[in-house]
Formats: sequence, C-alpha cells, structure tokens
Amino acid sequence: MATTRTMTRSPASHWLPCTLAVLVWAAVPSSQTERPPACERLASLLVPSAAMTLAQTVPAGTFTPPPGEDGASFRTLPTFCRVAATLTPSSDSDIKIEVWMPATGWNGKFQAVGNGAFNGTINYSGMRAALARGYATSSTDTGHSGGGASWALGHPEKIVDFGWRAVHEMTTVAKRIIASHYERGPAYSYWNGCSAGGRQGMKAAQRFPDDFNGIIAGAPGLDWTARATQAVRVAKALESNESARLQPSHRRLLHAAVVDACDALDGVKDGLIESPEHCVFDPGRLECRGGDPAACLTKAQVDTATLIYSSPVNPRTGRAITGLARGSELGWTDLGWTASARATGLDQFRFIVFGDPRWTIRQFEFETDIVRAEESDRDTINALDPNLKPFFDRGGKLLQYHGWSDPQISPLNSTQYYARVRETLGGAPAVEDSYRLFMAPGMGHCGGGEGPNSFDMVAALEQWVEHGRAADRVIASRATRGVVDMTRPLCPYPRVAAYTGTGSTNEAANFVCKAR
Repeated sequence: MATTRTMTRSPASHWLPCTLAVLVWAAVPSSQTERPPACERLASLLVPSAAMTLAQTVPAGTFTPPPGEDGASFRTLPTFCRVAATLTPSSDSDIKIEVWMPATGWNGKFQAVGNGAFNGTINYSGMRAALARGYATSSTDTGHSGGGASWALGHPEKIVDFGWRAVHEMTTVAKRIIASHYERGPAYSYWNGCSAGGRQGMKAAQRFPDDFNGIIAGAPGLDWTARATQAVRVAKALESNESARLQPSHRRLLHAAVVDACDALDGVKDGLIESPEHCVFDPGRLECRGGDPAACLTKAQVDTATLIYSSPVNPRTGRAITGLARGSELGWTDLGWTASARATGLDQFRFIVFGDPRWTIRQFEFETDIVRAEESDRDTINALDPNLKPFFDRGGKLLQYHGWSDPQISPLNSTQYYARVRETLGGAPAVEDSYRLFMAPGMGHCGGGEGPNSFDMVAALEQWVEHGRAADRVIASRATRGVVDMTRPLCPYPRVAAYTGTGSTNEAANFVCKAR
C-alpha cells in the first residue's frame, strides 16, 4: 500500500512569494500598471515608414476644427478615436494623415475622403460626414502644407506624393490602424472626393486597383495639365485686353441666350440644358449691330466667349483640350475661368512645368506649352489612363459625376474620359457593370448652380458594391431658401432624363432615363 506524504510549508516559505509580489507591485508606478485605453494604445503602433503623432479619444461634441471650418457642424459628432501620423515613404516625404474611428456603432467600413486644388490640408468636413454615417475615415494633406504649389520647386518626390503616393500610403496605413483598433479590418473600403479629390479617386482606380472596393469621383480634375492650360490660355488673352472681358451683365446676357436656344432640346422648358454637348449656339448671334449696347456683345467679347468654349488640340497627341460647356456662363469671371483655376494653372506652369517662380501668364504659348506640360507630367498628376480593367476585374465600382455648368473643371473632361474607357475596354457592355458617369444639368463645381445639385452618391455606391444593385438613376434635388422646389433623376451617361409628358416637370417621378 502506497504511502501518501504530506509536505508542510513553514509560515515563512508560504508567505514569501506573496510578500515579494506585493513589494514588486508597490514598486511599480501606478501609471504603468493601468493599461491605456484602446485608442490611446495606438500611439505605440509600429508601421513601416510611419510615425504615430497622436492617439486620443475625442468625447462626443468636443472636437474643435481649425479656423475656417463650421464649428457648429462638428458638435453633433459622436465619441471617436482620433489618430494622426506622419508618413515618410521617400527621403523627402512629409505626409500628414488623420484617421477617425467611431467609439461605438462602427458600420464595419472605411471611407477615405479627398482634397481640393493644391490644398495641403486635412479634409475635416469630409471626415465629419463619413464619421456621422458610421464609417472609419481618413484624410491626408498630400505631403505639404497650405495652398499653391511653391512646395514643388526642387522637390520631385513631393510632386509624386501629391500626385498619387500620399493617398495610397494613407490608405494602406489607415487600414492597418483600423484593423489594430477594432481587431478586424474593414469589410469594404471606399473613396469619396470631388475636384482634386475626384482626380485622386480616379488615380487610385488606375494605379492601385486593390485599394478600394468603390470610388466616388466628383468633377474630377483628371486632366490636370489641360485645365491649367485652358485657364492660363484664356487669362493671357484677357489680362491685357480689358475691352474683351465679359462683365457680369454680359455673362448673364450670354447665359440667357444659350438657355433660350438649347433649353427645350429635351422637350421641357425648365431653364436647364439637359445635354450641353448637343447645344449648338454661336455667340456671334449677340454681336452688336446697332441698337442698345447693353443688350449685345462687342466683337471682342464674342471672341472671348468663343475662346472659352473652344477645345484646341494638343499638336503632339491630337487630343482635344476641352473648353467649358455652354450653360456655364454664370460661373465665369472677368478673366474667363474661375480665380481658383487661374491660380492652380499659374502654379502648375510656374513651379512644376518650368520650375521658374518668375514665369508669367504672358509667356504662355499654347502650341509648345501644352506639349511640354503633358510630357512633363509622366502620369504623376494627370489621371488619364483609360485601362480600368484591373480595377473592374477585382469587382471595383466607379461612380463619377460632374455638373454640366461647372466653370472650373470642364465637364467635357469627364465625358471624354468615359468615351476613351469604353473604347479601350470594348464598348458599353464591358464598362457599365463597373463604371457609371452621371452628368448633372445646371450644376456647378461639386454643387451649386441652377439645377438639382444635392444627391447621395454614397448610398448609391453602397448598394452597388454591397448588394449588386447598380444605380440606374440617382435622384437629385434643388432647394431655394431651404425649400426643395425641384427633383430630377440623374441618368447614367449617355442616357438623359426625359419627361413622360404628364405631371409636374419639377418632380423626378415624371422623368425616365432614356438614350438620346
């Protein structure tokens, strides 16, 4: 029979480990024993070529945006985790990003938001809108601070950062941060941007087809060098010829005449031109031939209108450099295109094309400078590659929209690019299941204008990507003094909204999308 031995510890040996444990615990500062909150722990996250500079929980309604933002609109935000980082993918990179993640109610998805012009700022308003919908979201300053492009002089790597690298690196790092915070990555990743942000989205689709499941590209500055060329081309003609300028009264006169000539082409007289590319209007019809000079244009002013509409051809490539569409006249300025377009164009040539801060618009020569501008870009800023097959093949969806009355980025850039994608990939059947373009009659740059200009592309993209329901129409509305007074379907280009013949022409239900 086995004998069981019982070992008895002395009192000292029994309490010694516990005593030591207590002493060790007491010797450790309390700040090291309390684990930081989940959000704050992200400050120590290690990501190659990235340094976390901020990780803090922002209580509901307490975020204060930088000056210039509408602070009141941020007070409705829920509690979120705010992370900031600096990315250095090259030796000359200094890319700032922010990532915001809902503390509760995360929808499981990621939405990155874009920028405008050369702006080197975080898009807080875009992040606010995404966070309010339950998204984890991010934005970048594209690798520099402030507006303009003086930062580009002598810094080719920063031009690459602005052109495409900052968005790609931000997206990669943001997904790592999100996965670390929630212990799972986003189920779907989306891009949402307009203007320069639209260009960024197009660039992502062309160069990094795996970055996003769906992309919203509004009024994209995809033909960046062409827009710069047109803006300075027109400005050169008007800077030294004040008599050729179209003053506000002349622009209103011209616009009224264009609308009168082309409004009814869609069968409805509603003050909107449904398809400006089919509008044939010669501004020479307004040339003064006696009578009231306030009701006509001089020959020089007629030439200015013709210049702004015109689309000269790049002599090297044979591609049209698109002018503004008929119907955009109310957004023109005394020097033609918008002040933003001129400033961006001047900086493009001054700091990027010629590398000469003393270069002036008077030095511009279209025949040679458009060639130099496009050849110097080397697929860095322009987003003109029509081969979207890699993006489509992995299931990516692209929703592009553009206002027909945009006075800043020609809407014909969008229709021209869409046509080139269809031609490259084999026609409409190869494209429409993955890429749809919506043209908004009467809408200006990213919104505004006389036509319906408010619509929810995010919801349309979610339905397409997540449920396979492609948008056959997107309902847009227009509000006057806060009251919606018109709704209209935006149709996948080249289809247009056609009136059924019954009911109010201000109600979308009375229109169908059909081929022109």
